[in-house]
Amino acid sequence: MAKYSVGDHVSWNSEAGRVSGHIVKIHASDFDFKGHRHRASEQDPQYLIESDKTDHVAAHKEGALTKLKS
Repeated sequence: MAKYSVGDHVSWNSEAGRVSGHIVKIHASDFDFKGHRHRASEQDPQYLIESDKTDHVAAHKEGALTKLKS
């Protein structure tokens, strides 16, 4: 079961430093994203997050995310 919900404000560590954004989709099964196959399941979902500062969308697992206060 997903720890986060669509619309949650989260942050994660990137090559450019700490980034924040909002979850736009939750994947509970394997999916293709930016030319790569991403593994996901009900027990280990992946989240698509749109950056607050750019239109960049990233895919991350729960362990990479920290929920922020709205």
